[in-house]
Amino acid sequence: MRILLVEDEKDLAAIIKQGFTEQGYVVDVAHDGEEGLYMAENFPVDAIVLDIMLPVMDGLEVLKRLRKKGSTTPVILLTARDALLDKIKGLDTGADDYLTKPFIFDELLARIRSLLRRKTEVKQAVIRIGDVEINTASHEVSRGGKPVTLSAREYALLEYMAYRKGEVVSRTDIVEHIYHEETDMDSNVVDVYINYLRKKIDRDFKKKLIHTVRGAGYMLKEE
Repeated sequence: MRILLVEDEKDLAAIIKQGFTEQGYVVDVAHDGEEGLYMAENFPVDAIVLDIMLPVMDGLEVLKRLRKKGSTTPVILLTARDALLDKIKGLDTGADDYLTKPFIFDELLARIRSLLRRKTEVKQAVIRIGDVEINTASHEVSRGGKPVTLSAREYALLEYMAYRKGEVVSRTDIVEHIYHEETDMDSNVVDVYINYLRKKIDRDFKKKLIHTVRGAGYMLKEE
């Protein structure tokens, strides 16, 4: 899943990015509001972490413009302010959540996971598809009650497909949401990782869950 972080404190931005990256997220970073608005409008992201106090354009103005253009991307506001009126203004502008600095990264991570579940109508931390269980908090995966060991990239691909279970996801969708910008769109990297997943998720089971939709992409669903 891809997160846009708009934060002008570069040391803090680096720490947050590292934390999200270690959890398997792809993170794009902007250090001022204007750059953040541009990236939010022109690149696909699953959630935005947006500081209020930004140079060039403040976070509330960025959020206001995004919502005015119809963006429904979940947004968490970050700010050093803790005044009730600031929180109310942020939420009334269209924020989905609000976190006051300083904060514990694990709380930010939990809030991001909650927003992603809300966005995809997944209500629980554990996603179940057939006899596969995917714990989005611990990143533990099992099938038929037996643990499945996945690499970080394999897990990211499975989780993205799980959030969109029953939907076709194209190769372009997958590259945009779980790979970094340097990934060659013309390479077969997606097909390679789909095959890795199939070996670990489907190979030893009669019922297959990962399906190829010819000419369109892939789908995760029960047959």
